[in-house]
Amino acid sequence: MNAEFAALFPDEVVTEAFTRLVDVPGLAGKLALITIDNGHDHTRPSTFGPGGLASLNAALDEAFAAEPAAIAVTGKPFVFAVGADLSGIGRITERAHAHQIAQTGHDVFRRLTESKIPTFAFVNGAALGGGLELALSCHYRTVSASAGAIAFPECFLGLFPGWGGTQLLPNLIGPDAAVTVIIENALSQNRMLNPKKARQLGIFDELLDSPDFLEESIRWAVRVVGGEQAVTRPEIDRGKAWDDAIARAEDIVESRTHAASPAVTKAVELIGLARDNDLDSGYAAETEALADALMTDELRAGLYSFDLTQKRAKRPAGAPDKSLAREVTKVGVVGAGLMAGQLALLFVRRLEVPVVITDIDQERIDRGVSYIHGEIDKLAAKGRLSPDAVNRLKGLVTGSLDKKSFADADFVIEAVFEEMSVKQQVFAELEEHVSPEAILATNTSSLSISEMGSKLKNPERVVGFHFFNPVAVLPLLEVVRGEQTDDAALATAFKVGKQLKKSCVLVKDAPAFVVNRLLTRFMGEIIAAVDEGTPFEVADNALTPLGLPMSPMVLLQLVGPAVAQHVNGTMHAAYPDRFGLSDNMQRFVDAGKTAVWIADESGAQVVDPEVAALWRQGDEPSTSEQVRERALNALAEEIRTMLDEDVVAEAQDIDLCMILGAGWPFWLGGITPFLDRAGIAEQVNGKRFLDPGVASVPA
Repeated sequence: MNAEFAALFPDEVVTEAFTRLVDVPGLAGKLALITIDNGHDHTRPSTFGPGGLASLNAALDEAFAAEPAAIAVTGKPFVFAVGADLSGIGRITERAHAHQIAQTGHDVFRRLTESKIPTFAFVNGAALGGGLELALSCHYRTVSASAGAIAFPECFLGLFPGWGGTQLLPNLIGPDAAVTVIIENALSQNRMLNPKKARQLGIFDELLDSPDFLEESIRWAVRVVGGEQAVTRPEIDRGKAWDDAIARAEDIVESRTHAASPAVTKAVELIGLARDNDLDSGYAAETEALADALMTDELRAGLYSFDLTQKRAKRPAGAPDKSLAREVTKVGVVGAGLMAGQLALLFVRRLEVPVVITDIDQERIDRGVSYIHGEIDKLAAKGRLSPDAVNRLKGLVTGSLDKKSFADADFVIEAVFEEMSVKQQVFAELEEHVSPEAILATNTSSLSISEMGSKLKNPERVVGFHFFNPVAVLPLLEVVRGEQTDDAALATAFKVGKQLKKSCVLVKDAPAFVVNRLLTRFMGEIIAAVDEGTPFEVADNALTPLGLPMSPMVLLQLVGPAVAQHVNGTMHAAYPDRFGLSDNMQRFVDAGKTAVWIADESGAQVVDPEVAALWRQGDEPSTSEQVRERALNALAEEIRTMLDEDVVAEAQDIDLCMILGAGWPFWLGGITPFLDRAGIAEQVNGKRFLDPGVASVPA
């Protein structure tokens, strides 16, 4: 390990591997137990940079030199290992260094695979990326039932498993399951496996639900070495099943990324190579591909996104001192519709405090409570809640027509019709019953928080609490500070948001806040292009090369045309020069249409003839490139305006909102560095949004 290579990772918290020889009853020789530990508490997982790989290699030297009966690798409490140390990737400017990173990981981990001595991984905690590859490199694996996340998140970042994962996993559990773990899960909001599911897939040989996990794993290993414990593996179909798996992977990549992430496409290719089960050629291909990937802008962009979601999201800019936050022992939810039901379910699951819902009649309330109970039952059916937890959570949810039931609530959130007068009336009624310190939160998507609380006796306790649909899935929570919102109310909102396991961003009380403002501006340009005469197909596919999660017209269908039109009306009232009104769009809403596209007799997506008939288009069509340029220019202009208005603290907060609330792809690195890299920011605004070093992306 040369000094020049190690110097690229000056911030590495070196993960050390310690070998100790253990006398184990029933084992004809000693067990060499290697423990991976970075010396920090469990909140800082172990990773492998140059120093960490060197330490593991030295520990393996010591283990093999002792000629033990078996070698096992485990982690510090709660963590096995979570992969490569990414802190120095942005400093790599020479491919030789990238190649060295790729090759070193293979060289060290492969020692366990090719060992003549039986090797074991005792996965006691989180195993992600390179950590999971380390486990796969061993001959046998146990996993604790209490282990945290298990996954290959690389494709989510614009990378791929590069230390053996694309070769070992398909040859262990089959190509189709490997496609699910490596590609599909990663591109599905970075979905993780729990230990039970990982064992069912065959990633692990034994699931141990015991507080004495290490001791039980050692006893299991002794039985394996002694031949008393058989470990069976499925026979891998290397024929049509492999072809089908690769075809499915290609379909997933096309639908999720539209080939906009080269690394994800490479992952499919590498899984295809694994069919031959030749580690020499497979690892060589992984090494070369990883060396190339580590030099790309896409990876650096992905790492910028990762840094935002792992660091900035956990320390929200501008949040008040958390010591000002009040305790929340009861929650009220005004409304019993779908959104209100989702909110009530989230609050009762995460806070485990009484939650009471209300609406205008008992039938709606009963339906809302029934929905929440039904969702709790679904979680139980998936094994995510115990019978005791089901009974406890259901018992915490009640409904009432009388707002007096909110008298002892510390936090009340409304999710009623998006109309200012309606929301003001709700808050006025609530103020008659709740304490002056109780937080009054609104889930409004675009209305003014300040105006909403302007007629109250205590407007300082009103705060925006804007979730994104589906509430259980999307992690963003826009916390909106009104003109009179005080620090205590805001601190309480941030505390509750963290308890709900949401990533909170502080937003100024400006029309439509961040995500909806940008999506509305973006959508407005697409609609305007169609109004002018651009075919729906051209306008809707204009952004496809970016690999966005869905096209504009599909997004419109998901949001709901009436909702989108309402938000656009709010934005037009605030900024008429940038947010236009479309008569066609209004006719579309008035006609009760919910989608532009319908399926024809062959199943192909075509424009609904009724939509085509009511949409009065001009005779000035644009090309796909022109529509894309128009939409991106508008986003660059709107973001600069938002920053000038201090809607958020910095451009990074806009990036965080778009990644977590709108599904902006990780591999594009946030919307502002993307606009910087493409030259659009300077073209539109005369300057970049970020210094090149901030985003770890070259100018």
